[in-house]
Amino acid sequence: VVRNLNYVLNNIEIPLIKVLAKMERKGVLINSEMLFKQSEDLETKISGSKELIFKMSGYEFNISSPKQIQELLYEKLNIPVLAKTPKGQPSTSENVLKELSLHYELPKLILEYRSLTKLKSTYTDKLPSQINQITGRVHTSYHQAVTATGRLSSSDPNLQNIPIKSIEGRKIRSAFVPPPGKTLVAADYSQIELRIMAHLSKDENLISSFSNGVDIHSATAAEVFGGSADKVSTENRRAAKAINFGLIYGMSAFGLAKQLEIGRSEAQRYIDLYFRRYTKVKDYMERIKAKAKDSGWVETLCGRRLYLPNINAKKASLRQYAERTAINAPMQGTAADIIKLAMISADDWLSSAAVDAELIMQVHDELVFEVANDQLVNFIESLKVIMESCITLDVPLKVSIGKGNSWDAAH
Repeated sequence: VVRNLNYVLNNIEIPLIKVLAKMERKGVLINSEMLFKQSEDLETKISGSKELIFKMSGYEFNISSPKQIQELLYEKLNIPVLAKTPKGQPSTSENVLKELSLHYELPKLILEYRSLTKLKSTYTDKLPSQINQITGRVHTSYHQAVTATGRLSSSDPNLQNIPIKSIEGRKIRSAFVPPPGKTLVAADYSQIELRIMAHLSKDENLISSFSNGVDIHSATAAEVFGGSADKVSTENRRAAKAINFGLIYGMSAFGLAKQLEIGRSEAQRYIDLYFRRYTKVKDYMERIKAKAKDSGWVETLCGRRLYLPNINAKKASLRQYAERTAINAPMQGTAADIIKLAMISADDWLSSAAVDAELIMQVHDELVFEVANDQLVNFIESLKVIMESCITLDVPLKVSIGKGNSWDAAH
């Protein structure tokens, strides 16, 4: 098969239109009582958070005002300025506050406050009002041509952005429920971008880890920190996970140091050890950057192109960002193509094999279905085969599937 832009258009994007139309029309069932209750709980947490911030600041102010936060942190408390806004003001962006919260308590509390108010206004308050009066469901809109990498995005409501790391975020997912007689099934590609990296770089060590079903983070931890893969400490595995995912996003020693809260030279040592183990990954990164500089674009395995206008920019920060994108975009874009191919295959199967199941959501590397209870076992077995075989790589694709009486319980 010649994989190029024609292939992407005719074999992925056009066949996907009808799948998305079905999903949008079907919609998702939401338990609004549950969300009202969550809104009340969040309100209590927000006011507690507010009181604590005022107590620590010594006075009351508008926490939603960047200007007033700026005054508090940089003028009243003399916290060092890490970055400035384009207008030259000290920044209070999320990244800056995250970094400050490693050393100061207040920025951490302000971040928590922001995240609680965002969950309440965007989801627990708003989702019930977005339920369609006729269908009794929430109908999001999916967009094929918004993100540069080819990932789907969704709006009104945006289902792609419900945070999964916080307890409050997961609670919102528990309000997504199946109708009587059905169960929600969530199928998720596991470590798909690392698997794509193994395929693109042709690195023997990475390929053999995936082909032999070795836990990739433990294998990396054993390489970087010494010892055997089955005796890796939780801490070392966490660090190895940060290295594995960080490096495919083109993360520098500085970025890794910040994430693991270690010194920069130690982070550099981890990176050097990693590349000594996975030499072809390093070669691939250099090769793809050179190709991007030369042609101005990179592409996914299916032939989707991603243009990088700043790859030869004079300004270092713009150029480095484009280089990081050149490394990551083929992986993120290929992952996006794969999930779209999986959606098309699953839809073909559901249409032809009278299965009482429907695809109702797509979020990043995950598909969510509503399935009749009496067909669950067969459905899960067949879906696994379909998703794991929609494209052939040098390493096996792996899909983990869960089921439950809510989206959160299916994980």
